[in-house]
Amino acid sequence: MNKNLLSIAIIAVAVAIVFVNLWKPAPTEGEKKKETAVEEDTKGADLSKVQEGKPAPDFELATLDGDRVKLSDYKGKKLILNFWATWCPPCNAEMPHMQNFYEKNKDNGIEVLAVNLMSMDNGLPVIKDFAEDYGLSFTIPLDQKGDIGIQYQAFTIPTSYIIDSNGVIAKKIVGPMDEDMMMNLTKDIN
Repeated sequence: MNKNLLSIAIIAVAVAIVFVNLWKPAPTEGEKKKETAVEEDTKGADLSKVQEGKPAPDFELATLDGDRVKLSDYKGKKLILNFWATWCPPCNAEMPHMQNFYEKNKDNGIEVLAVNLMSMDNGLPVIKDFAEDYGLSFTIPLDQKGDIGIQYQAFTIPTSYIIDSNGVIAKKIVGPMDEDMMMNLTKDIN
């Protein structure tokens, strides 16, 4: 009798485990809105255009300094295109390396374009303070709506693209880089 009870208990636990793992509750209204917003955000973006070996899609954004900049303005130079936000710890760790790399290489035909994902950041004053605190002298475009970040698949930040002098994406890097990594990634491209 005890063996039968134990067997029934084991089967009941197994059924409960299967049920819990397969059963998915209906999404709440907030979850439905969030899923719809993500779908809407990515609906118009052609993510297939942003791949290694393909030309980097052009864009134009206002910069932290109030100017306007186009990605195509950098054709003829090697470029690190970086996507970041002030609240991101890996971005914070990466910025001093990026600034040092930029200072050492800006006269060698290598540029840094660090696009702030303003739509998910803490506002213009915080971004300006961040740039001042870190002594950033490279160009910082502001992706106010998040469209460019979505197009360039910056779903995890920092995300960077190494772009050759012909405007072709040589490499995508998800996560922070240090100065040596930036040097190694840019030295063997045109």
